[in-house]
Amino acid sequence: MGTGGSGPEATFPRLEAPVHLSPFRMLGRVSAGPDEIAANLATVRARLEDAARGTGRDPSEVRLIVVTKTVPVAAIGHAVAAGARDLGENYVTELRDKRPSFAHEGVRWHYIGALMSGTATQVADNADVVHTLAGERAARRLGGRAARAGRRIDALLEVDFTGERTGVTPEDVETAADVLGSIEGVRLRGLMTIAPLGERAEDARPCFRRLADLRDRVRERHPDVLDLSMGMSLDYDVAVQEGATMVRIGTAVFGARTP
Repeated sequence: MGTGGSGPEATFPRLEAPVHLSPFRMLGRVSAGPDEIAANLATVRARLEDAARGTGRDPSEVRLIVVTKTVPVAAIGHAVAAGARDLGENYVTELRDKRPSFAHEGVRWHYIGALMSGTATQVADNADVVHTLAGERAARRLGGRAARAGRRIDALLEVDFTGERTGVTPEDVETAADVLGSIEGVRLRGLMTIAPLGERAEDARPCFRRLADLRDRVRERHPDVLDLSMGMSLDYDVAVQEGATMVRIGTAVFGARTP
């Protein structure tokens, strides 16, 4: 199956840490304190609700995933205390090391970094949902590990509309869904994308609309494929208007990261 400009096992620098560094050495501070994090979460939730109701949707259909990449555990704790229950991690080592701190908080962990065959088993051990299925080899390692543990891991197929990132091409989505959706230990639940960078949130709308159309086509053969993971801090309102069921938001909650 095609994978755009970079292969399904390729490293996407925005999503994966350099292998020779411990991501925890990269952890910085966030600009928001406890009260601001709580207020930011409330603002994001209110905007999500407005966007959903504005298109006749039930706001409960949209899951807010708070992205914790390079965010210290203490700051994540403030978000959890303010009601965050879905956390998204890009780095396998951060996912593995942060998860135990919230074992009793009812938190659901989403892996949103590039899924690589070399670390897929660690992802299977620590993630509740994986948003970045693309390469068959990594997906089989993920599913095999989950199956041996008696699990099926919810997963989304990553779609690349740019030809420059990881993910399958739009033309290959249906074939990829057939292949990856048949893997033992994997439950294919939806599609995910990162919109091309634009000057305005509105620039992402065509991309989100295309992803929704692709989801509907895949669902004809895979009725469990319901989710759309799309929209981040700059464009999540538009994503919800176009049918997002999951939005991935970090900066709008924690503020800017600082060294």
